[in-house]
Amino acid sequence: MTGAITFSDNAMTDMVEIREWYREKGVPEVGQRLAGEIVHRVEARKDHPDLGRVVPEFDQVAIRELIVPPFRIVYRRDSQGVRVVRI
Repeated sequence: MTGAITFSDNAMTDMVEIREWYREKGVPEVGQRLAGEIVHRVEARKDHPDLGRVVPEFDQVAIRELIVPPFRIVYRRDSQGVRVVRI
């Protein structure tokens, strides 16, 4: 399956807040690096959306997660691709 990668408004806000938090702590490069790693890891789901594990609290095959310490990325897969829901 190859599909689009999209981010919900909430996920985009999460990304901005992650970068802002690290900027406020005086280490903006860490926030930038983590944001880049999150995007990189999500893009890998484009061709392999089932690589993430099913989110235990939802127990639905289409709702998956991957861990980019210290963050958890929750995404939904469907026939159109992968939509990141929250980070």
